[in-house]
Amino acid sequence: MSRPRIAILSRLAEHTSVTRHEAAVTALRLAQAVWAAGGEPISFLPVAGADLSERLAGIQGVLMPGGGDVNPNRYGQEPATDSIYGVNDLQDQTDIQIFEYAKSAGLPLLAICRGLQVVNVAQGGTLVQNMEHAHQNYVHSVTVNQPAVLGMSVQVANASCFHHQCIDDLGAGLTVLATAESGNVEAFQVDANAWTVGVQWHPEDNYLEFPENLSIFEKLVSEAAKTKAQPA
Repeated sequence: MSRPRIAILSRLAEHTSVTRHEAAVTALRLAQAVWAAGGEPISFLPVAGADLSERLAGIQGVLMPGGGDVNPNRYGQEPATDSIYGVNDLQDQTDIQIFEYAKSAGLPLLAICRGLQVVNVAQGGTLVQNMEHAHQNYVHSVTVNQPAVLGMSVQVANASCFHHQCIDDLGAGLTVLATAESGNVEAFQVDANAWTVGVQWHPEDNYLEFPENLSIFEKLVSEAAKTKAQPA
């Protein structure tokens, strides 16, 4: 049985140790987590104005990973801190367009860290531009109130985090699935035509040690397996 093809949105980098120019990259750990869950990870280049029905032909699921910060202009604000980094308008535009396409076309989608924040903004929500206590290289427990939606069998997840922003106002059509002890939103489900969820932490970091994190990727892959690939 063939593996469901999962499009992982590439992140744009100014340089890497193995390229002479700017790069479009996919975190190896993330691709490995998709593979371990039974999926076929496919890196997906950010391109403005492309026909997504053509580009996503043969794709059964989408993974929107972590990355730099969303431009605050996208949620009606001006930058208010020097801590904002990695803003790239092409990246923002592509992420939002692919999310909106997947939502309407019935493609399962998992959004991680920046991905969750992009989805919140796309749904009309806002972000805290710089948390008082950043969760960078930070591991904590999150309480999951609807574990089955995330494919989990436990109500407490071991969350490995690297973010300095978080959800402020929750966007429309989002149902909170998990929270931190501080009350911050750690996961949500989107009212969409297919399984669409976001998690604020990085389940790829420790999926080998904590099966509840692998199960999130397994849920994406299982939902993708039910989905008819987009026609060519």
